[in-house]
Amino acid sequence: MIHLSCHGAARQVTGSCHLIETGRARVLVDCGLFQGSRELAEDNAEAFGFDPSRIDALVLTHAHLDHCGRIPLLVKRCFRGRIFSTAPTRELARLVLIDAAGLQEEEARRAARHAARRKERAPWPLYTLAEAFHSLDFFDGTASYGEGIEVADGVRATFMNAGHILGSASVLLELEDQGGARTIYVSGDIGSCGRPLLDDPQAPPVPPDYVVMETTYGDRDHRAWSASIDELIEAVAATQARGGNVIIPTFALERAQDVLYALSVGLAQGRLPKHLAVFLDSPMAISATEIFARYPQAMRTDVHARLRAHDPFALPGLRMTRETADSMAINAIRGGAVILAGSGMATGGRVRHHLRHNLGVAHASILFVGYAANGTLARRIIDGARQVRLFDEDITVRAQIHTINGFSAHAGQTELLDWLSRCGTPRGVFLVHGDEDRGMRAFGEQLQRRRQPWHMPSAGETIALP
Repeated sequence: MIHLSCHGAARQVTGSCHLIETGRARVLVDCGLFQGSRELAEDNAEAFGFDPSRIDALVLTHAHLDHCGRIPLLVKRCFRGRIFSTAPTRELARLVLIDAAGLQEEEARRAARHAARRKERAPWPLYTLAEAFHSLDFFDGTASYGEGIEVADGVRATFMNAGHILGSASVLLELEDQGGARTIYVSGDIGSCGRPLLDDPQAPPVPPDYVVMETTYGDRDHRAWSASIDELIEAVAATQARGGNVIIPTFALERAQDVLYALSVGLAQGRLPKHLAVFLDSPMAISATEIFARYPQAMRTDVHARLRAHDPFALPGLRMTRETADSMAINAIRGGAVILAGSGMATGGRVRHHLRHNLGVAHASILFVGYAANGTLARRIIDGARQVRLFDEDITVRAQIHTINGFSAHAGQTELLDWLSRCGTPRGVFLVHGDEDRGMRAFGEQLQRRRQPWHMPSAGETIALP
């Protein structure tokens, strides 16, 4: 008998981690970090819900932290299998995991200083830089779109382009068991169609028996890409006219590149000042951009022609700031700057410093261009918080707040339904990676109308797949 169990992103958005077991193998799909509230973050150090030493292989859909961020911990706890991914995912995961380990070590040192003053026990980081580097030794980044590979005894995986970020994949698992063969299509995160850099999400090579799919935006659609570009350009232009700064909390992978592309369109159309001061204040986003350049085959075939017309990395006023001192210097700018910095949910990183200096300024603007999980600073601001706490300081929110959801790297409800329709008529659809009370239930209602069997797995629940 084949079994599925979800150990993350079960009735919640982050921490994707799904275990498929046959009589011959145990394969994990993703091993992500829980992000959002402090309570969720504390879940990262808890037991996985399975024995890592008994996992034969890990299939990684893409390099976002909520899908790969606990891989070093998995290895630390005696996982000894191989990690299968596309080549771009392997490179981006290296970047993401090393950055995450460095931040955890830094946070642990800061907490240790506070603990020493209180004569308390100092916390340990979830994993160290050395442990993150060690986990990279287990990667096999040889998967190509559309080509099946054996990942474990009786388990064959075919990676298909998910159109979410560079190298992202939905994965068809062909499983052999004593009770017969079954196929499961695991969506990973599904991208929107018509994006400027990446191809549209692909259908599975064969109709699967079961589907495990994300529902991040299962309750709503996004604005069209062109309308979102217009909205961003207008918000930046209006803020420039007021003499304020624009702060854009930005995910380093894909979102930063998309926003820079949109700004380049505004400059080319003469709707933004010719020498607009743009700061890409994210070492990770800068490095990710360099990785993008190494994998043109993973992008749209016509992307190079369009980038010649609107090259986002040839903006006359673009400054890429890797060094901390250069980042700190940006805070002396009182107006006229567009600042892209991580993290996208404002849970950490340099953007929190820029928010500290600009949230209380009436002529500034904060532009949110991606998903913000419950419990994050970004979500509190989007939901209308009048005051937030940053670096032990209460800050009154006076800046203008914009939410532009057309930049999301996730498909909206209509696109999710279209993606599922291309999977044929599966025996069952398991909804994961979504807000239970919004995205999941709303999407489930759509499936109910279509008489498609569906289920929302609970954390740790084991489901038999006959």
